[in-house]
Order: sequence, then C-alpha cells, then structure tokens
Amino acid sequence: MADWNARWRAEALPTLANRDWDLIVVGGGICGAGILREAARRGWSCLLLEQRDFAWGTSSRSSKMVHGGLRYIAKGQFGLTRASVRERQRLLAEAPGLVDPLSFVMPHRGGFPGPRVFGGLLAVYDALAGKRNHLFYPLQELHFLVPGLDESGLEGGTRFFDAVTDDARLVMRVLGEARAEGGEALNGMRVLGLQREGARVTGLEAEDAESGRRFRFRARAVALATGAWADRLRRPEGRAHVRPLRGSHLLLPGWRLPLAHAISFMHPADGRPVFVFPWEGATVVGTTDLDHEGPLDEDAQISSAEVDYLLAACAQEFPAARIGRADVLSTWAGVRPVVSEGDARLKPSDEKREHALWVEPGCVTLAGGKLTTFRLLALEVLRACTGFVGRRWTEASGPVFAPTPTVKLPTLSPAQGLRLAGRLGRALPSLVPWVAALGAERVGATDTLWAELAWAAQGELVLHLDDLLLRRTRIGLLLAEGGRVELPRIRALCQPLLGWDDARWADEEDHYLTLWRRCYSLPDKDAS
Repeated sequence: MADWNARWRAEALPTLANRDWDLIVVGGGICGAGILREAARRGWSCLLLEQRDFAWGTSSRSSKMVHGGLRYIAKGQFGLTRASVRERQRLLAEAPGLVDPLSFVMPHRGGFPGPRVFGGLLAVYDALAGKRNHLFYPLQELHFLVPGLDESGLEGGTRFFDAVTDDARLVMRVLGEARAEGGEALNGMRVLGLQREGARVTGLEAEDAESGRRFRFRARAVALATGAWADRLRRPEGRAHVRPLRGSHLLLPGWRLPLAHAISFMHPADGRPVFVFPWEGATVVGTTDLDHEGPLDEDAQISSAEVDYLLAACAQEFPAARIGRADVLSTWAGVRPVVSEGDARLKPSDEKREHALWVEPGCVTLAGGKLTTFRLLALEVLRACTGFVGRRWTEASGPVFAPTPTVKLPTLSPAQGLRLAGRLGRALPSLVPWVAALGAERVGATDTLWAELAWAAQGELVLHLDDLLLRRTRIGLLLAEGGRVELPRIRALCQPLLGWDDARWADEEDHYLTLWRRCYSLPDKDAS
C-alpha cells in the first residue's frame, strides 16, 4: 500500500477527483468509516471526504463506551439494545486491545433503581447477549471492589460488564481496513455542495482546506454521514432534524482517583446517569447532556457549569477524595447528533437515540445512531445506495477487522503487543522498524510509544499537529498542558517525517497550544 501522508495526498488529489466513483462518503467519523469499509469489501469504487480530520467531531470526543445501551431497555428500545449488545460482542471478539471489556458497578442507596429492579434490567440485558454477566455484592464485599466509595446509606452494588475503546483509534483502524481493500480517504476536504442533474445527485464540489483549490467529484451515489452537520447538505423534508447535544468530560490523573471498575450512578442534581471510569491510565468523569448552542465548525468546549456538575458527581460518590478543579488534567466535549422531531418540551436526555435515514435520488443521509452499531448503520446505508450504484446487493458480511499479522516485538510486553495489535491491525508489521529503532520507551506517563508517534506522523495522513496529538495519539489529553513539556522531543522526531520547515512547526505548535487551552483545559471559573 502506498504511503498515506500529506505528500501522497497532494499528488493523489487531482487524480482522485478525476475518477468516476460508485460511492462517495462525506464524513470521516465512525459511521463514515464503517460505510467506506463495507463498500470496499464489496468491491465498490469508493472515496471518503472529511472536512477537518478523521474522527475530529463526535468520534474522538465520545464517552469511549462500546455498550448495549442499558438505559434504552427502560425506554422500551429493545431492538436498539439487542443490536448494540450483539455488535459489542462482535467488536470484543474481533479487536482485542482496541475494544476491551470493562466492568461497571452500580451502587445502591435505597433509591431507584434498587438491586431487584436493576437486576431485572440486567437479566434482560444479559439475555440479549446470550450470557449472564452481572452479580450483586453486599456492602461488606463492595469495600474491596471499590475502595473509597461513600458508604452513607449504601446497601451494596451490582456489577455488570460492557466495553471501552479509544474511539479515534477505532475510526483509524476501520479506515485502514477500508484502504486495504481498495477504498480511499482524504481529510481536509470541505464539501461545498452536492451536484445535481435534475432531481438526482451526481456528485459534489469540495474545497481542499490545505491549498484552497476546488474540485468536482462524480459519483453514482453519495452517502452523507456528517453527524451533527447532517442538515447542512441534504434537502430536509418534514419536521425531523438533528438536535446537537453536548456531552462533556473531565480527565483526572489515574493516581488521583484510582479505579479498577467503572462506577455508574445517578447525579444528585437531576437524576441523570453519570459515570467515573478508568481509561488509558487516567480516570474519566462524564457525561453531561445539554443542547449545544455553539458553532458546529468550531471545537466544542466544556462550560464552567458543566465542570461544577461533574465535580459534584465525584463529590457524591468519592467525598474523601476531595476532587477539585486543580486535579483536572484535561477536558473534552463532543456533540451528539440526535434525531429529533422538534418537540421543544423534551429534555435532551429524553430524546431517543434511534437513527434516521433520509433518501433522495442519488443520495442517502444517515443521522443519529451509536458508535457501537456503526457496522449495522453502514449496511443500512449501502442497501439504500445499491439501486443508485447499479450493484447487486450481497447480504453476507465478514469481520470488520481482518486478522492481525503475527510479528515479533521482543522488546515489548505481551500487554503492549496486544494494545498495538488492536490499534494498528493489518498495519502492525510497518511499526516493527520503528520499535527496533526507538525501543519500548513511552511518551511521558502514557502508554503511547515514541515509535507509535513516529509511525503515525509518517503514515496516517497527519495534516496538523492537533491531528497527531489529539487523535492519532492521545498525548494531548493524557499529559499535563497537552504535553507541552514533551514538545521539543516530539519536534525532533516528527518534524522531518511531516516535512515541515521551522516556521511551519512554530505555527502548528502555537495553534495547537491555543486550541488546547481553549477547548481541552478548564474554562474560567466565572465563565458562563
């Protein structure tokens, strides 16, 4: 496979724009990546265009959960839960090291739901997965399961299992599978509008954010998987539209609130479910759920009120830890594309999480849905596109992820090898020379190897520094001040691989640090 970097992109772009495509996918999040992967598997000529960076929107700023949606059972959404649970099990089996099991504990303090009701919901949940996966622990046993948990009124806790992932790496792995089977993907391509002949969509016009050049692309079908931007390009019909809802999170150093399990509980202020869980050696506190009023083309950011809301959740369950603003390592906020019928009386948390498909001649728009079910959403979109493309539909679908090649990484532990296999998949052999050159040294206190950083800079279509530090790797979230102290060494390693001169690196570093302070750190205490 050819190099996948900025030089390749600049050379390939005119050629890719001059081709006739079976399918062009707009949107480089998990849904768009899934559509590209399934189209490539079926031999369709297919291209993905992303306006910013792969996983830039919701798919790098989610709650990192691969789950069946336990709370959807209570709302009667059994079909969504069944599909999610089965896809969760599929991903756990296909991508160990990237999608990993995570145990959850729900403390019971006499309110709703109590052990019996919650156990009943979990019995349904487990039945959908085909495996009993929960157990109640009385208080005397819960001490050992979750040290430091507030014991006032505590009756015990129920433990169950879901899964966790690095969402941005999941997107990159799916894109890698698509490219290995003939698909192409470009970031930094802003779609300006759809091209039509009469009522039928026949392609689109896009602007290269790097050069400012405009290109027209021809396609038999266009699939819009643009998430919160879904209403921007399609011709809306009826009342259904996308309601952007913001979910924000705090990231704490793992030593400050060490956990072996995710703790799920109801927030004292509004009764919404929130959670605290271990991720990448740190501890996540999330999430909020409110209407996002900010511009969609700018990075979402947590508000001061949301910080207080999440800290109050910590104080409820772990009062002795005294978690405060000074303990926060970083933050992130993502915008969920929730399909709404426009009922203003509905609170954000009361909106259903079902997806919608809107079809017009030559174009299919996907909105809503869940990270866990991206494969099923992709198949639904492709079925709708088949008639436009003129292809015969094949229902059979193999694994999302091809088996990872066996390679020798003698300097790494088995756990490190599993982690890298999960994140890189078929591309793992290309990392071997970097590990041989740079060894097993990690970047700061993270699990990320310097070898991973170099490999991503060279071969994962990094256009800007925030692509590398916030999405290809998570250094910008996991290290203090976005990894500022490591930037000189990152520059020495990655600047030659990215092909940037000194002036370009200085501009990129300044932009990255400004972005981090604005959108990934704490807002001012008195900010509204």
